[in-house]
Amino acid sequence: MSSPASSRALHWIVVLASAACLVGLVAMRLVLTPDPDGIGTHEQLGLLPCSAPRWFGIPCPGCGVTTSVTWFVQGAPLRSLAVQPLGFSLALAGSLALPLALLATARGVDLGEQMARVPWRRLALPALAFIALCWVYKIVAMA
Repeated sequence: MSSPASSRALHWIVVLASAACLVGLVAMRLVLTPDPDGIGTHEQLGLLPCSAPRWFGIPCPGCGVTTSVTWFVQGAPLRSLAVQPLGFSLALAGSLALPLALLATARGVDLGEQMARVPWRRLALPALAFIALCWVYKIVAMA
């Protein structure tokens, strides 16, 4: 287990990371417009178009995530979910992170200690499976 000082430091890192998620979502709300095709919103940030659909005929695992998150922050969660469930999940988690971190802080919960208890290795496979299922969904949705 971590020392009390490192646990407290990690607690505040979690709170700050949660705040950064919310700031990022607000920035996306202000700067981006969701692409109606369900992919390509990231190009508004100066990024190149995804090559996977052109090269392989299928979207990459991240295709539609930025568009989905942008729909979410524009107040269209069902459209976000329909575009890319992974993006919807990330946007939902990002929007809940700071309120939950602040609630934990107010209740005296040490988030650093809680993070140390998470079985990260056991969560990796289910997380990868979820990402894969979201990718399959996007492939089918774009067919």
